[in-house]
Amino acid sequence: MSPDFIVDVTEADFEYEVLQYSQNIPVIVDFWASWCQPCKVLGPLLEKLAYESRGAFRLARVDVDRNPNLAIRYNVRSLPTVIAFSQSQPVSEFVGVLPEARVREFLSNVTPPSPTQLAIEKAESLLAQGQWAQSEKMFRQLIEQEILQPSVLLGLAMSLLGQGKGEEALPILQNFPASRQFAQAELLIPYAQALAAYTHGDLPDDHDLDPAFQNCIRLAARGNIPAALDGLIDILRQDRHYRDDIARKVALGLLELLGEENPLTRQYRSELASVLF
Repeated sequence: MSPDFIVDVTEADFEYEVLQYSQNIPVIVDFWASWCQPCKVLGPLLEKLAYESRGAFRLARVDVDRNPNLAIRYNVRSLPTVIAFSQSQPVSEFVGVLPEARVREFLSNVTPPSPTQLAIEKAESLLAQGQWAQSEKMFRQLIEQEILQPSVLLGLAMSLLGQGKGEEALPILQNFPASRQFAQAELLIPYAQALAAYTHGDLPDDHDLDPAFQNCIRLAARGNIPAALDGLIDILRQDRHYRDDIARKVALGLLELLGEENPLTRQYRSELASVLF
């Protein structure tokens, strides 16, 4: 049985279930048909996002074969067609199957941000500012509410790494779900592993550059990421493939931790590239 925010509507109840309902929250109408193959891709995605939004919008599904007058009324000429209604009026639409990111963008433009989304945005803002402890607290609160979106899991892992808590971050990263954040999680694993090893005194110590590498991890664990990157780049100048590329991999993880919006990131990416290439 579908929740109240996912409904199948007909010509008989469209006025109430869509137009009147949209006076309170936006209603996303999915015009589809059983013979439409793209509809079988878009429909489940819309359902997933409706569940994820927890009622921030209503998803109303219209089978055009059974409700042809609605298709004519709203000039539906191709399937699937998605029309957003607010205050009883169509306010936006798209035709065909879009990538998930584009569908999310469409929904964000027609729905008010939910308390959950506002909390995620605040936690991510704290993360971007390097306020690791505060962002960790917020991401943990979201997870306690069973909000297990990949962006939340990644945010928690990065908040932990920013405080030198590699051992706590590692299992999150190693068991990360398939998602568009997966590649970011993979980039952070070498640093998390090195940090965990440093915490236990298990970093290797039989190579001329090992003390320098240990110092880089120590600096990063204390939050001095720029100094750690300086040290890693110096190691790479002496040995580009130090310990199976661990210096390069950790440097890439630290750049990910800094974030693309940090002005230092481009500078260090350029330095890293000049050393490696």
